[in-house]
Amino acid sequence: MYFVYLLLCKDKTIYTGITTDVARRFAEHKAEKGGHYTRAKGVKKLLYHEKHPDRSSASKREAEIKKWSKKQKLALIAR
Repeated sequence: MYFVYLLLCKDKTIYTGITTDVARRFAEHKAEKGGHYTRAKGVKKLLYHEKHPDRSSASKREAEIKKWSKKQKLALIAR
């Protein structure tokens, strides 16, 4: 099982990623052990996550969401 997740960064940007464990990955980002983007921007909170049956579908969804505007991402979160 994989998850696609969205994080709010300290500069109010939204980071999108995938993981098998949302809580662990969020803790890594908070401890500045996540990706380069979140180390540079800082992380405030987890905004959203969704389940996927495998890495392939999670990666495709992540790529789709990364192309979206911030407004579209906020609409997804608001659902």
